[in-house]
Amino acid sequence: MLNLKFDNNLIPVIVQDEKSREVLMMAFANNEAVRLTRETGFAHYYSRSRKKLWKKGEESGHFQKVLRILTDCDEDCLIYEVVQTGAACHTGYMSCFYRTLDGAVIGTKVFDPETVYKKPGH
Repeated sequence: MLNLKFDNNLIPVIVQDEKSREVLMMAFANNEAVRLTRETGFAHYYSRSRKKLWKKGEESGHFQKVLRILTDCDEDCLIYEVVQTGAACHTGYMSCFYRTLDGAVIGTKVFDPETVYKKPGH
């Protein structure tokens, strides 16, 4: 592996659909998340808010099969080229980039997050 440059132990990861080239999301990964992604072939990230590793799709079932990992020239940013199961965004849209800066929704909603993330007993 190249000498990736982590800032505060994290590296930004841009996630791109391998066929359409649409940018699906952006997240952060630490060294462990990158290692797990390479070992398993499924996207793993580090949640800054929850302060823990997570596998994309572990709750929703909307997994990301990583086909290739690219790094930029400075080795401080990654692109995961993925096959996306379901939607990438936890709000139910195919891409996290589903609206303009003015708030106009331009994306496609794929699922209802209230149903998908409903916890048993709630």
